[in-house]
This record gives sequence, C-alpha cells and structure tokens, in this order.
Amino acid sequence: MPTGSEIRRKFLDFFVQRGHREVHSSSLVPANDPTLLFTNAGMNQFKDVFLGLEKRDYNKATTSQKCVRAGGKHNDLENVGFTNRHHTFFEMLGNFSFGDYFKKDAIAYAWELITSKDWFAIPKDKLYVTVFNGEGGIPRDAEAYDLWAAQGVPKDRIFEMGLKDNFWQMGDTGPCGPCSELHYDMGPAASEHGHTDCAFTCDCGRYVEIWNLVFMQFDRDSSGKLNPLPKPSIDTGMGLERLAAVLQGVISNYDTDLFTPLIARAAELTGASLKKELEKEAKAKSAASLRVIADHSRAATFLISDGVLPANDGRGYVLRKIIRRAITHGRLLGQSKPFLYEMVFAVRDLMQDAYPELNETLDRVSKTVQLEETRFAHTLDVGLERLEGLLKQSKEQLAGSEAFKLYDTFGMPLDFMQDAARDQGIAFDQEGFDTAMAEQRTRARASWKGAAKQTANPAYQQLPKSTFEGYHQSRSDNCEVLAIIKNGQGAKELKPGDEGEIILDHTPFYAESGGQVGDRGWFYSEDHNTVVAEVKGCYSPIQGVRAHQVIAKQPIRVGDRVDAVVNTDIRLATMRNHTATHLLQAGLREVLGKHVKQAGSLVAPNHLRFDFSHFTAVEDEELQDIEDIINKEVLRNEKVEVIENVPIDVAVNEYHAMALFGEKYGDKVRVIKIGDFSTELCGGTHTLATGEIGLIKILKEGSVSSGVRRVEAITGETSVKHFRKDHELEGVVASFAAPTLSQKTRKDGAPERDDVPTSPAEALKFELDKKDAEIKRLARELDQARMKSASSSVGSVNEKIKDVRGVKVLAHRVDNLERAQMRTLVDQLRDKLGSGVVVLGSTTNGNVSLIVGVTKDLTSRIQAGKIIGPVAQKVGGKGGGRPDLAEAGGKDPAALDAALGEAYGVVEGLLES
Repeated sequence: MPTGSEIRRKFLDFFVQRGHREVHSSSLVPANDPTLLFTNAGMNQFKDVFLGLEKRDYNKATTSQKCVRAGGKHNDLENVGFTNRHHTFFEMLGNFSFGDYFKKDAIAYAWELITSKDWFAIPKDKLYVTVFNGEGGIPRDAEAYDLWAAQGVPKDRIFEMGLKDNFWQMGDTGPCGPCSELHYDMGPAASEHGHTDCAFTCDCGRYVEIWNLVFMQFDRDSSGKLNPLPKPSIDTGMGLERLAAVLQGVISNYDTDLFTPLIARAAELTGASLKKELEKEAKAKSAASLRVIADHSRAATFLISDGVLPANDGRGYVLRKIIRRAITHGRLLGQSKPFLYEMVFAVRDLMQDAYPELNETLDRVSKTVQLEETRFAHTLDVGLERLEGLLKQSKEQLAGSEAFKLYDTFGMPLDFMQDAARDQGIAFDQEGFDTAMAEQRTRARASWKGAAKQTANPAYQQLPKSTFEGYHQSRSDNCEVLAIIKNGQGAKELKPGDEGEIILDHTPFYAESGGQVGDRGWFYSEDHNTVVAEVKGCYSPIQGVRAHQVIAKQPIRVGDRVDAVVNTDIRLATMRNHTATHLLQAGLREVLGKHVKQAGSLVAPNHLRFDFSHFTAVEDEELQDIEDIINKEVLRNEKVEVIENVPIDVAVNEYHAMALFGEKYGDKVRVIKIGDFSTELCGGTHTLATGEIGLIKILKEGSVSSGVRRVEAITGETSVKHFRKDHELEGVVASFAAPTLSQKTRKDGAPERDDVPTSPAEALKFELDKKDAEIKRLARELDQARMKSASSSVGSVNEKIKDVRGVKVLAHRVDNLERAQMRTLVDQLRDKLGSGVVVLGSTTNGNVSLIVGVTKDLTSRIQAGKIIGPVAQKVGGKGGGRPDLAEAGGKDPAALDAALGEAYGVVEGLLES
C-alpha cells in the first residue's frame, strides 16, 4: 500500500519523465492576484501564463500545489470533519501544458498513469469518465469522447454532462473550455444513503471524482463570444487526499496516512478516547472533532507559514475562524488548555519532506497559534455566557440569527448549540441560522469579488521583451518607440500635453516591483538635447515589457528614436533605501529572532517602510540596538555583491537567501549578498557598497495588524535633513531646559547635582517632569481650596432647607467642583440633615454637573434616580443612578439656578404619587 508521500512523488515523477518541469508549490497567498482569497487550485500560479501576461522558459509543468478552500466562494467550513472528503487544506496534483500538447496527450497520460500496472494500477472496471455534452451554444466535445474511447474506455462508461459539471472558465471573461472528469467507484459501503445498487451519476458518495482535465481552447470576450485560443492549453487537478483513499483502500480521506498520525496526536493532546465501549453517538462526535482538529491544524500551519496572521478581516479572518473552530472542538473533547500549537509540530513532522520550509517557520507558527489560543480562551468564555443567556431568554426556540452571531463571532460550533438547545428542551431555528449563513457568504463573496483578470492587452501581448539595462546604467541612447498606449488603446502618437504609456526596445528605467517604486526621468529627442516626454513612472503590464508612464512635451510617434534618461537623484535615493531595507531585515532578525519574516515593504526615494511578523511592540532599546547594528554595517562600507542567474534551489539551499513577500520567482534568480550579514533574492537596484547609504535613521515602529509590525526609516540626504531639524530642536530645548552635564560641573569635573540631565532630551524631560509636578501640586491646592470653600458654605445652607411633606430637602449650587468632590459634599450634607434629600449643581467650563443624594431611610419612599431626571432635563441633560445616589450632566449653565429652584417641586410631586 503506497503512502501519501509516495503517491505524491510517483505522480510528479510520471510527468517529469515525460518532459514536464517540476515546479514547487506556490504560496497559499496568491501573488499579485486580488481576485483570490487563497490559492485554491494548481493552476493559480500559472494564471498569468495562461492569460498571456507572463512567459516562462518551459511549456510543460507538473506540481503538487498546497490549496485552501475556506471563505469567500469556497466556504464549506462547517462541513469539514463531518464528511469523508471535505477539507480546508488539501494538495492538488496537476500537469499543465502551455500551448504544447492538448487533448490527445492529456487523455493518454491520464489513462496510463491511473491504470498502468507500472503506476497506480487502478482497476479499469472501477472507473467512469465524463465529457461535455454541448450546451449554451457551445459544441459537444466529440474529440474528447473519441479519445477516451480510443484508450479502451467502454462507451457505456463515458457519460456526457452539461455546463455545470463539464465546462470550466477562469472568470466572466478569459480562457475557458470543456473538461473531462475521472470518477472512481468506492463501492456500496461508501454510500451515505445506504444505496447498494445505484448507478454512476448518483450523488450518494459512492462515485468520487478523482481527476479533472480542463481543455482550455477558447477565450471568452466581454460580449460573451468564444474565440479559439491560438495555443490551446491543458490544466488538470487531482486531489492527493482522494487519490490516497483510493490507493490505500479506505472510504474516508481521514483514514489515510495523510491524517491518521494527526488524528492520533489530537487524541493524545485532548485526552479523547475512541474506544469501542463508547456509545455510538459519542464516538461519532469525538471522531468528528478529532478530524476537525487534524484538518484545521494543517490549514493553520501552512497559512501562517505563508505569512497569513489571525485578524478580523480578509484572509486573517478566515484563518482566525479555522483556528477557533479547532480550539472549540478541543473543548468539546474536554481540553480547555492550549493544545493546538502542539499540533503544528505534528504537521511539520508529517509534511516536512515535501515542504521543507515548515522547518524554518515552525517557531513563528507555533507561537502565533498559541497566542491565538490564549486570546480565544477569553472570547469563548464570553460566548458560552451569551449562549447560556440566550437559552434562558428563549421560551420555545433559539433564534437562528442569534446563534449564527455566536458561531461567527465566538467560534461556537453549530452542533454544540443544537445540543445545548435540545438539552434545555428548546427548538433550534435551523432555517434562521442557514439564512444568516447565506447572507454572510454573500458578503464574503462581495468582499473578495475583485476584478477578474483579463487576458493581456493585445497592444502589449504581441510585443517583444524590453531589454532592461538599468542595473549598469541610467541612460540608454537610440531607443526605439515600439508602441504607444493612450486611454488603454494602441495609438500612433502622443501630442504635447497628452498622457500615455510608451514601450521602448531597450531602457534603463526600473519597473515598479518587489516594493520598489518605478524610476522617473525623461525622454530626449535624437538631438540629445530636447525633452520630448517626462517619465512619471514605469511598470510591467506583462512580464518582460516595461511601460513608461509619460507626459508628452513634444510630438512622439511609434518608430521614433529617443534617449531614455533616468533621474539619477531619485534613482540613487531609492537605491540607498533598498539596500538599507535588506540591512534592516537582517538587523531585525538578529535582535528580535529568526521568526521575523517580511510581510510587505515600500522602497521610495524619500523613505522606506518595512512590515514584518512579530508578536509584540519593539522596545526602544531594541530599536536602538537594531539601528546601531545596521549603521555599523554602513560604516564598514561592505561591498554589495550581485549574483545573477542563480538556480533557485542553489540560492535557497546553498546561499540561504531569503525570499521577499509577494514575489514570484523563476528557476533562475538574482541574489543580493552583503558580506555575511544579509543574503536575499531581489530584482531591485542597489548601492555598490553599504557606505553609499550614508546613515540609516529609524523614525518609528508600530502595529499594522495582529502579529504584524511596521518600521519606517530614512537614509542619505533625507536622514541628514532629519538630523538638522533635530539639531534645531536641540537648540530650542537648550534655551529653556536645565543645563546639561557638560555645562554645569564642579571644578573637579564631578556633576554639581546627581539629578542633572546629561543630554538635551533628558534636559527637556527633566524640566517637563518638574513643570508637571508643579502643575499637579497647584491643582491639588486649588481642589483643596475649592473643597474648603464649599464645605464652609455648609453652615450657611440652613435657609435653603425646606420641609416638603415631612421630608427635609436642600437644593444648593457649588461651582467649580469635580464630581468626586460633589459626592463628598453630598455625604456631608446628608449627615447634616440626618434624614432628607440633597440636590447639588455645579458649572465648570460651560458644563453642568448634578448630583442627588437620598438618605437610606427614605429610599423606599423616594429615589435619587427619579429626582435627577426631571432636574437634568431643565439644563439639557439626563442621568440616573442608585436609589440613594444619582448623577447627571447638562449643557445649559444659565438654567442651573432655575433647575435647582424647581427641585423642591419635583420632590413634592414624587412624594404625592
């Protein structure tokens, strides 16, 4: 029986032996693709190749791609663990042809790999094939039907299906085509409905799709018309977990060796038991919870490893839901302490051969999960309290909308809430829950709808690559204008004042990439003197083509020759910041730890910004250490070594180069090496040596999101300007702050006072602390004076005390008192009255404060909260409180005397009622 790892390897070897390039799985975070929440298919990393936006040095590939389907369109999270084949994380095996072979070879390869005794040797009588039947004006795929028949597939096992099942498209527009699916008969035991004699196409779970072959042969335009692709392509996908179930002879994917070690570890960590003596229902629930933990631990480990962090929106929100669902199922099994972070190690042990990067990210991933577990413990406790409250309030039915809030916000499992309602004898509103779920899915789809990627603009697609010369020069003469784009359309010329994009045959302009902004500069005419266009930026609409964003100063036409000149001041400033970014990342990892991983960057001429994974704020001392370390590298004037065309595996495994966030790398990469301090994969422009940076000044550090921090810094001339401003500030500080140590010393050189500050910053802090202490002292004295004045007036309030229906009532104004002081005064006046009601009013800075006190013996007859409401209304406010003490605020100081005067009538009215 082959293991899951052996099956993966065998699939890849089959296609490598047939001339395919083995390509490593791409990140679960799609690179430069806003249309996708997560990588969810093997073809995602080749999307730009299929669209004509990117060219590679191979036209056949095979991969085992890590995928996640949870959230957005593919949101089946609540099914995971309760079915045989639903997963959040899975691996998709695939083979791809980019205009090389088509249906004939794709079908032949698939049948040979699946049925040959030398490969997977699946019995042919267990297999069924589907092809497209022709619908919606699209012709039947007769070619695929005939090719399957030619492989020896009996015609009674070839089924024709419609658009829903057997036609694939990337989006509303773009590449699309019919597809063929291979299905395997798992036998009657796999039927979820107990069917014993059902036939193929029955959806009871017996017949499982194992491989989908997509034949990309059309390009759908915006009108819906299907145009034949000039080079039809192949995209296939086969779930490793499903194939492993077939080849290992089990019905459930969770019974394969891809999951059983994880389920066993989950049982150890949660103390769960699957012994036979358990009741059938309890055993089923325990098994489902263990499957949830096993599946979700895989998804969480790989997502965090690829840079996703728990958050309240987007990808991070889905990750948070996955983690919290696993934790909740752990609690259902009796484990209330953090445990899921331990599952990260089990996932690493199981998957490290295929995904060695898990070893590098292990520490960061486990810490992230553990932190989320700690946070969620409090959240879940709150959720349980709310569920108990809802159950107490519900008379006949637990509202589905309220239950969904607990599910969505607090990670409360649906089955847990259903059981809790049943235990209380209350019905569960399943319909309301499903409606709320559908609404949430609609919102999720809308938030990640994005814009479907289009095939490359024909104006760009047919162009040869622009030769980039900017690594070695900032000026290229005699460049030919290959194309002009104006308002998204090809044009023959730009007139003075027109804005557009110009493509040259060779150029020194760096195109925006890897966080570095594009170059700016000018195009000169053939006389080398006249500016014909100002270049505002540069980017790559498709791989290898550089589009210069220009404002024309003179007429410029296709076929013209120009001199392309980069603004060297901007280029050099950008280069300084880019090399500094590399030093900064290395410094962060040295001081904070190797878990630091880039999560985004901006390299502009005036500053740099670097986002990185870290769990706490960076302390000032740590920032100082980082700044010291990287500036020592600057002072060493270390050579910045550029190594071109390094095989990707050599760069990663031998040079130990770090890859940058959001970048796609080919088979050959460019390595930037700064001594033994920093080695990264990078296509940006850099200084020749670190000394050219001048000086790196870290400006600030802060939080971007949960687990992601941001550092902003400056270099070169910008840092000099910053220090100049600091020096000016230092002069201002020195003019009124205490003298520094160097200014105030004894004759023997010792400081005159131990607490004299030693720098302008300390001097300023010293003076501010002194002023702050003085202000606090004066404030205390003022408060004491006000309180003394108010207390002294207590003796003169006798004339304001009135007898209202046998109750002594005092309404009195005491301005400029704080609330705490008013409470103290109320207590004094209540003591003075012995039994009665006290109403105090005060104005401070245009605001009114009211407080009412009722002695304890009267609270059964009259309550402070009922008195203060009508009084507060008179001054434009409202308030409330306990029967013996109530407070309010107001906005109309002019009405305070009248309000206090009416307080006696309010008390009388309440006593009458």
